[in-house]
Amino acid sequence: MNIIFDNPHSALEGLLFDGMFIAAGGFGLCGIPELLIDAIREAGTKDLTIASNNCGVDDFGLGVLLKTKQIRKMISSYVGENAEFMRQYLSGELELEFNPQGTLAERMRAGGAGIAGFYTKTGVGTVVAEGKEQKTFNGETYVLETGIVADLSIVKAWKADTSGNLVFRKTARNFNPPAATCGRICVAEVEEIVPVGSLDPDHIHVPGIYVHRLLQGQHEKRIEQRTTRAAA
Repeated sequence: MNIIFDNPHSALEGLLFDGMFIAAGGFGLCGIPELLIDAIREAGTKDLTIASNNCGVDDFGLGVLLKTKQIRKMISSYVGENAEFMRQYLSGELELEFNPQGTLAERMRAGGAGIAGFYTKTGVGTVVAEGKEQKTFNGETYVLETGIVADLSIVKAWKADTSGNLVFRKTARNFNPPAATCGRICVAEVEEIVPVGSLDPDHIHVPGIYVHRLLQGQHEKRIEQRTTRAAA
């Protein structure tokens, strides 16, 4: 079955609906599915719940969906680079569920592995644990976190073969692999698609069984905080 699509709009055709739950890969602006995000913006799909490490910046990444008021709720770890996020949250326009980064990654991984929930010490005694079941193991308190299963996963990889096996580079591995596995449907955008057999099986980070649609594109790869020094 051919899973390769010509552009992000065709790759998302028939998958988007108002009120849907999306898991998005990336860390900061590294490894974000920027082409698919722009296609969702252009589609106008609204009332979205999105699980992602962060919400991009004001004019790039998931921040473009905030600007158009398409996001109803964010499940995130870090939101400090987005002024519009802060404005919408403080004004009551945006719902926010904070998750520690490791907990959020594990919630995605658990959902993809068919695990309904798990106990963790992270967040005990903080607002993160409020309203959640807590249990004692070996004299220590743990909080129950639920696995995430999204309607759609959108991720960005470095390479893929024509069967959808994915390889990520460096920081892009932080959230993309667990995000890819926790969606009922996964759409991946990549920099390069190679023939089956071109990738070393030991170097594949997400098996193609998780990937339903694939597209190749050109990416801006914007740097979130550029720090330089004068030449010596």
